[in-house]
Formats: sequence, C-alpha cells, structure tokens
Amino acid sequence: MPAADRRYFLGCSGYFYRDWRGKFYPPELKPSRWLRYYAEFFDTVELNSTFYGFPRVQNLRRFYRETPEGFVFSVKMNRTVTHLRRMRGTEELVRDFYRTVREGLGEKLGCVLFQMPPSYRYSPENLQRILDQLQPEFVNVVEFRHRSWWCPEVTSALRDAGVVFCSVSSPGLPEELVETASVAYVRFHGRESWYRYRYSDEELAEWARRIKSAQARVFYLYFNNDYNANAVENCRKLRELLRAG
Repeated sequence: MPAADRRYFLGCSGYFYRDWRGKFYPPELKPSRWLRYYAEFFDTVELNSTFYGFPRVQNLRRFYRETPEGFVFSVKMNRTVTHLRRMRGTEELVRDFYRTVREGLGEKLGCVLFQMPPSYRYSPENLQRILDQLQPEFVNVVEFRHRSWWCPEVTSALRDAGVVFCSVSSPGLPEELVETASVAYVRFHGRESWYRYRYSDEELAEWARRIKSAQARVFYLYFNNDYNANAVENCRKLRELLRAG
C-alpha cells in the first residue's frame, strides 16, 4: 500500500516515569508538565493508568486539554475486568469504561486495549466471552499473553468481528505482525526481557519492513520498554525508519 495512504501513530506505553527525568524530561520540568512536553515529540500515548484505577472523566478531560489537536490516546481496560474477573460478569463495568473514555477524550480517543493475563488460555468460550462485551463503535484491540491464541480460529473470529489482534514483541511469544482489521496495533515490550530491553537498529529495521509490507491503513505502535527511557529512543528510531522511503 502506498505510504501516502497510511497513517502511523507512534508513542510510548505511558509517559509518567520518574527515571525519565534527565534522560527525556528536563530535570527542572515539573511532573505536571510532563504530558505537555511528551506531546511535543509524539502524537499518541497508551494510558496505563486506566488499567490500575478506573478512569475519571475530569482526569481524562485534563489530558485532553494538555495535548494538541490531532493527539490520540489509546486506553487500557481496567484490570478488574481482564485480570481479576477475567471477563466474567463484567458487562456493566465494560459499558461504564467505554462511556467514561468517550466522554473524557472525545475525538482524541484512539483504541481501547484489552490486555489479557498469561493464564488466560484460548478456548472458544473464553474468546466468545471477550467478543460479547466489545462495542463495535470503538476500535477494540485484544492483547493475548499465551501462545494458544495464535491460531486460525482466533484470527478468523477477530477478523469477522472487526477486532484488532495486538501484535507483540516480547519474550516467549510469536514475533509477527498479525492483521485482522484495517487497523494494526503493535506493543514492543522487549525482545529478550520484559520492559528493560533496548532494541537495536537492526531489530527495528526488521519491524519497519514488516509494517511497510502490511495491508493495514492505520498503525498504532507503542514501546513499553520504559526502563532507562529506552522506549523514547526506540520509538524515535522506528519513526525515522518508517519515514524513510
């Protein structure tokens, strides 16, 4: 697909890391200004805070105000839904989450990410439990942490439902770009170790080739290797590689 027909959103999985001070954030910059500063360099961020605490509209509206036009947030579903209750009896919580992020972020809402735990293995019932709760008017992304989900039954079901399979770069999981929709979503956790890994230019060039040869029209690419601000540098490098012919 011609590059002009594609849209890349590149950013980090979270922005509020204290060890980034002096490595990315100027030492004198107050943490309350970090999001504004971050948004000068990247056009999207994954909100991890929504995973640990249920989001509040007033906080999301503050994020909205602190970022420029065209900035996009992807938000991670709260862990009560995915990890504690494992999608059982969570219909009302999921509806409330959707309603809150739409009200708080408006047109700056990108994707809603459902990150499932490693112990959540594939079964037709487990897959259907997820699909039954997804609202199709949102861009829904599902990240699996167990290899059993890399199978034709899953990709076919997600494709039929218009749901995005979250591709990953992480230890012990297939490192490939899986496409199930016109949107592709990749999380870079670290190839050999979670979160503390720094990708080489060669590894990023390999991913750039993968992405450029994909059929998707919109790509959300997030670096979660936050240790030592590696995510920042790796994200910048991948952006450079994608912009190069």
